[in-house]
Amino acid sequence: MKKDIGNKIKELRSDKKMTLRELSEATGLSIGFLSQLERGLTSIATDSLMRIAEALDVDLNYFFTNPKRKHRVVLKNYEKEVAKIDSSMFINYNLTTNPNDKALLPRLIEILPNNIEENLTQYKHEGEEFIYVLEGVLTLYVDNEQYELYPGDTAHYSSQIMHNFANHTSKIVKILEVLTPNPFKDKE
Repeated sequence: MKKDIGNKIKELRSDKKMTLRELSEATGLSIGFLSQLERGLTSIATDSLMRIAEALDVDLNYFFTNPKRKHRVVLKNYEKEVAKIDSSMFINYNLTTNPNDKALLPRLIEILPNNIEENLTQYKHEGEEFIYVLEGVLTLYVDNEQYELYPGDTAHYSSQIMHNFANHTSKIVKILEVLTPNPFKDKE
């Protein structure tokens, strides 16, 4: 996957007739790092990839492919694919090989920093949710109550009550979320 992303960056940069120096100046990333990235010799954090996407005028989704896979039980770490990017703040990775035939949906969510304390809209829907904080500090809103969750903290609640979560820190927050019903499940 590192090589795929690097190839796409190089291809976009070349198409735009942009030098490594110009991309470096636009993103704040070093020329050496960008060169290694384009050759697939290093990996990149999501927030840095977002800066590259903005400089190359593409959506972050552009860098992630969604190849069809046969049904399997095990999903290797390097096979995780971006399932969805919401409003440039949430990057969702499905943690299952075939979400279309499962009752519950496990996913890793990376929540990008958002220091703006805005009025976050809470919502409700059918089912229930379980959250496990892996990294960072998650602000969870459930039934108009606010909670700060730290690595190792969990929350389990009915999705039928008003809820939402946010990252009001300066670092990425990573959570494991399991929800049911699975919105990707094929309707029978």
